[in-house]
Amino acid sequence: MTPEEIQYAFKRLIDFVNTSQYHEAKTFAYELLENQEFREDNETSGKIYNVLGLVYQNLSDYPNALKYYFISLDIFEQSVNKLGISANLGNIGIIYTFLSDFTKALVYYEKSLEIYEELGNKSGIANNLGNIGNVHNFLSNHTKAIEYFLKALDINKELGNIDGIASNLGNIGLVYSTSNDFIKALEYYENALILYEQVGRKVGIANNLVNIGDIYATKESTLYDCILANEYLQKSLIISEEIGAKEIEKEAYEKLHKLRLHERKFEEALKFQTKAISLEKEILSIEAKKQAERFDVERSNAEREKKLAIERTEAATVKRILHNILPVNIAKRILNQETFIADHFNSVSVLFMDLVGFTLLSSIAPPKQLVYLLDAIFQKADEVVETFGLEKIKTIGDGYLAVANVTTPLEEHQKATALAAFQLLEKLQDFTVNIPLELGDTNWITDMNDLEIRIGIHTGEVVAGIIGKNKYTFDLWGDAVNVASRMESNSEAGRIHISEQFAKSIESYPEFSLIPRGTINIKGKGTMNTYWLEKAE
Repeated sequence: MTPEEIQYAFKRLIDFVNTSQYHEAKTFAYELLENQEFREDNETSGKIYNVLGLVYQNLSDYPNALKYYFISLDIFEQSVNKLGISANLGNIGIIYTFLSDFTKALVYYEKSLEIYEELGNKSGIANNLGNIGNVHNFLSNHTKAIEYFLKALDINKELGNIDGIASNLGNIGLVYSTSNDFIKALEYYENALILYEQVGRKVGIANNLVNIGDIYATKESTLYDCILANEYLQKSLIISEEIGAKEIEKEAYEKLHKLRLHERKFEEALKFQTKAISLEKEILSIEAKKQAERFDVERSNAEREKKLAIERTEAATVKRILHNILPVNIAKRILNQETFIADHFNSVSVLFMDLVGFTLLSSIAPPKQLVYLLDAIFQKADEVVETFGLEKIKTIGDGYLAVANVTTPLEEHQKATALAAFQLLEKLQDFTVNIPLELGDTNWITDMNDLEIRIGIHTGEVVAGIIGKNKYTFDLWGDAVNVASRMESNSEAGRIHISEQFAKSIESYPEFSLIPRGTINIKGKGTMNTYWLEKAE
């Protein structure tokens, strides 16, 4: 093939993606890679693998997206193609964001941003600023998130990049929606939708339609309108079904299910819930077809053994990611194709911890150093809770949630939780983090007071389970969680605040001293007797 023919073929592949014909794009990409001329052209093959990653990303197949982005990255690193390297680093960051591994996501975004700034590539800079904004939104740093989105928006406006502008507007809308400012959220979603419709970007259209529909379907919103909600959600369904965006399609069915429950139309609600569940199962069943497609491509590829090795490596990476974000036995249940996980536990201990002074920290610390600091602190917390047999459930901004006697049975779990709390105070009270010089200037530290922690604990029953299918979240629900959270929010720096129920469960242990705090008003619970937990003299 001539260079012109190769260029034309790649343009045809891009046209499939730009018109949201993802299945056609995938088939055509595999056909191109079967051609030896394409395989031997590092520049073009690297781009094709990158496009394959994007296709699988839009089809909500994150393991395959990650796999092909890494293949493309390897090709561009060998040829020292900085633009290709930075593009793949940013895309890998996006996948880690979808997998809720925000620390890794930020590392990849920052590496990508650094190269784009070196190259003076404004479009790449804007993309990564927007991606970093997403991380801050997930970490509940809403002010920081808006700041990054607005920086990205200014650059995209300067470039006249309609796609980028629409993405930034939609992300800003998401921040406002998360903050329950539904009027502002709607304004940004609608502006994003108009732009996506102008350029015919169907994924963006479907996504913003479902976001707008969700605002109208939210009973707590002053904009609640079941007719408009239904209209937007149904439109999103039509488009997402057309392009195969199954994650958006499933989300639309879930919102319709919620809407029908509000309307007390229970038969229709059940119908939509059934469709959402069916779609989840369909997404899982697609994996077998994908395995067959990969086998056919690799069989005709001269580098079959190398690709198989990469596949094994990436499968192990995905498995490791699952083990990092979920309890081990929960991850095993997911890998064993268990599609619904929800378990009830009669007696657990719930521990909440947060950082006192985090608001000031997040306002003055550079993003890279902020995440490095949080990662170091929470890794130390992980070591402590693991030592005493507790399980970390999640972090929320500067908050840390751990539980005992859920995924792993633990006798005397109240005692273990109390001891873990003391150890957390001891290890983190004087904990110092040495931020590497390569992460930038650390003069901001002089404006900071010493970081301290406060802890709250309660014991009771909970329900624990998995939410989501591609973005897995293991979480707890129940009054025990709410009360533990209230204990923490009403605690003080360097102290352990516990409920009366938890106090009674450990009063027989001689190593603990219970200091009555008296009756205090707890939001959502009224007045409660609570205690300070201290070590016995």
